[in-house]
Amino acid sequence: MQGGVCSTERRYFINSIKPDAKLFAKAVRGHWGVENPLHWRLDVIFGDDASRIKKDNGAAVLTSLRHLCMNLFEQEDSKISLAKKKRKAAWSDQFREKVIFC
Repeated sequence: MQGGVCSTERRYFINSIKPDAKLFAKAVRGHWGVENPLHWRLDVIFGDDASRIKKDNGAAVLTSLRHLCMNLFEQEDSKISLAKKKRKAAWSDQFREKVIFC
């Protein structure tokens, strides 16, 4: 309710879930539970939202590269944060090699 006026929003989804509201709500919340941290990390660590690249396929290519880098950093076994791994990879050829080829 907004300003004393009741409103309804509709959203349409294509899925294979049985028509059960509780099950569907759980699936949607579970999806966003994974999706939100991913986008937060992409934005905070890689500055994804601040990117001004919009021409042709540039944005899609850079997003794919950021995902690749994030996955490689997560596979690297040291206990330092993703942001520190990113900086260390930028500064150290040996660490960058370890991240890429581990």
